[in-house]
Amino acid sequence: MSKDLKEIAFPSRNMDSQLKRMKRDWVIPPINVPENSRGPFPQELVRIRSDHDKNRSLRYSVTGPGADQPPNGIFIIDPISGELSVNKPLDREHISNFHLRAHAVDLNGNQVENPIDIVINVIDMNDNRPEFTHQIWNGTVPEGSKPGTFVMTVTSVDKDDPKTANGMLRYKILSQNPESPTSNMFTINNKTGGIITVAAGLDREKVPQYTLIIQATDMEGNPMYGLSNTATAVIRITDVNDNPPEFTAETVPENRVNVIVANLTVTDKDQPNTPAWNAVYKITGGDPTGRFSVPTDPTTNEGLVTVVKPIDYEISRTYVLTVEARNEVPLARGIHSPRQSTATVSIRVIDVNESPYFEPNPKLIKLEEGMMPESTLTTFTAQDPDRFMQQSIRYSKLSDPANWLKIDPNTGRITTIAILDRESPFVKNSLYNATFMASDNGVPPASGTGTLQIYLLDINDNAPKVFPQETEICEKARAKCYQHHCTRWRPEPQCWIPLSVCPSVLVLMFVVWMKRRDKERQAKQLLIDPEDDVRDNILKYDEEGGGEEDQDYDLSQLQQPDTIEPDAIKPVGIRRLDERPLHPEPQYPMRSAAPHPGDIGDFINEGLKAADNDPTAPPYDSLLVFDYEGSGSTAGSLSSLNSSSSGGDQDYDYLNDWGPRFRKLADMYGGSDD
Repeated sequence: MSKDLKEIAFPSRNMDSQLKRMKRDWVIPPINVPENSRGPFPQELVRIRSDHDKNRSLRYSVTGPGADQPPNGIFIIDPISGELSVNKPLDREHISNFHLRAHAVDLNGNQVENPIDIVINVIDMNDNRPEFTHQIWNGTVPEGSKPGTFVMTVTSVDKDDPKTANGMLRYKILSQNPESPTSNMFTINNKTGGIITVAAGLDREKVPQYTLIIQATDMEGNPMYGLSNTATAVIRITDVNDNPPEFTAETVPENRVNVIVANLTVTDKDQPNTPAWNAVYKITGGDPTGRFSVPTDPTTNEGLVTVVKPIDYEISRTYVLTVEARNEVPLARGIHSPRQSTATVSIRVIDVNESPYFEPNPKLIKLEEGMMPESTLTTFTAQDPDRFMQQSIRYSKLSDPANWLKIDPNTGRITTIAILDRESPFVKNSLYNATFMASDNGVPPASGTGTLQIYLLDINDNAPKVFPQETEICEKARAKCYQHHCTRWRPEPQCWIPLSVCPSVLVLMFVVWMKRRDKERQAKQLLIDPEDDVRDNILKYDEEGGGEEDQDYDLSQLQQPDTIEPDAIKPVGIRRLDERPLHPEPQYPMRSAAPHPGDIGDFINEGLKAADNDPTAPPYDSLLVFDYEGSGSTAGSLSSLNSSSSGGDQDYDYLNDWGPRFRKLADMYGGSDD
């Protein structure tokens, strides 16, 4: 038996003690039990006791709803000790209090005490949220209402004890949609839920309806401990006659012309289809730039409000036109035009997505060729005419013939990815053109193009080249040729042109040259006949022709004495035609009387150096004199030889004695025909 458990004693029947007991315990205080207790159960509440239990055994019991009546079994009592216990959690919102009666009897069932009443109060806990009686509340208020105008009242209930903070509610507006003209057009009484206007500017033509989110919170609105719930309040703005009648036009997209946006209808009691009935419309206001006209429909007599110049949404979003209707002939004297002859037409411009544009276009930049990759050239950006659309522009390459450039998709910065070359075939008149595209993210997307012109300044980045780079001189088309290099075909000493010379000609030249040298040392003549001159006289580089016999060569210019001063022995007409007469003849090297065949290469090189230093040499290709063989050769000219023969009657074995340089020739021509 718990010693600290509260006791409730039966009043004594003894008169003295009864009066004394009645003064002290006649009114038994209620027992308070919190709802939603978690136990453990059974949970002792009080002990009921009678003074007669000292001299005999008693039995205790309780009766009433919650004990032996529905809901049964919530409260139980120990029949011997008299301990009253609760057997399960209580719910105040279901039963807020219980009224029980306690009994005491002896073992024979005889009543030893009068029954006593016991009241058990269920203590409230904040276990219920506020609940709005409607989830959606509808209200109305006229447009143009003054601040403080009542709109409606919203109501919420809480099942918790309204006498405690658990059931005390507070209201507030969480949001307003739309937030126009301000975000606080309404306010709510936080205790009663009454909604009133708090700002002016309600205009049904602009905002026909508002939606408010209302919140109710218990615990007197304490956001930390209170429980909340929400509901929606829809406030419809009712119309008042605050606008005069107008002609209303259809909306018109910007940048469109020849679009009819409204039809104006008039009535005229005069004879139809006469000048007194036919209407003539004139815009008297609202169109200072002349973007509209109102021609007359000849069939219906209606006025056709037409766009005649492009309209830009970014300049003006609306137009309010004043149109006057008259007849083709003036009204009769004394008749005045009524007010109905003038109409107002409102036109709303629809914003459409316009293409970005590059400025300037084309864009010209100048720079030197040869810029390396990853070099920044310029920034080529576009403008978006849609100022009221939050759009972004991205850039891409549309045309880059040489694939030299790249553009940053976000910034429009153009850099190189290859070396710029003015001599490229994609460059015309030093200009290289590349096209780029700017695209916005509108709906639908729009794009514009821009051209970047790069003027390339020339730098010295190309070495000179010889053309043709190879030529051929052959006696026969089928001849097997070897490549050698010329020593002086152009004035520049570094110029070398591959020259193909047929072996048959080369061998004959050396054989004849050797024989003529022997005879020349004996004759020492100053001049020789052109037909006896066996020196090379090459006039064409790219034609084989028909052989020496069908060529008319002038060999007189190759004649040069080797023992007498040139100016002293040269007759008139023998001088070269391209020679400058004001300078002395150049001193070309002379070979010894009996040269070794291996000295020919050195002699030619010395002749080349002398020609390079010759001030009389022309700056173009010309014949140069490398050696004079003398006159009186017994071999005759090369033209007299049967060059088409195989050379089988010649003895070339002596070429083996000339050294390794002529051994190949000896092998080719010194043996059999094979």
